[in-house]
Amino acid sequence: MDNPKLDIKRFLDDSGKITQLSSKKKFRFATLSYLADKFEVNRNYTEKEINAICDEWHTFDDYFLMRRELVDNGLLCRVRDGSRYWKPKKD
Repeated sequence: MDNPKLDIKRFLDDSGKITQLSSKKKFRFATLSYLADKFEVNRNYTEKEINAICDEWHTFDDYFLMRRELVDNGLLCRVRDGSRYWKPKKD
């Protein structure tokens, strides 16, 4: 059984920013979930706001990757044209 609270400390710096994404799916997803926790449920975000939050919480200057990974993993949703993003409610 997968542990939902995997230890991702090795992927974070001392200030809690993500320093890398693991190539192992379970650690990658856990790290992305940590980033997704920085977003509020029941709030709409612009792409610019998503980029700013992603940029604030990682060190390798690739908010495009972070945004895409959040969406691809179902941790954020977006309308087709990218004009609105939101964090889905957990079941």
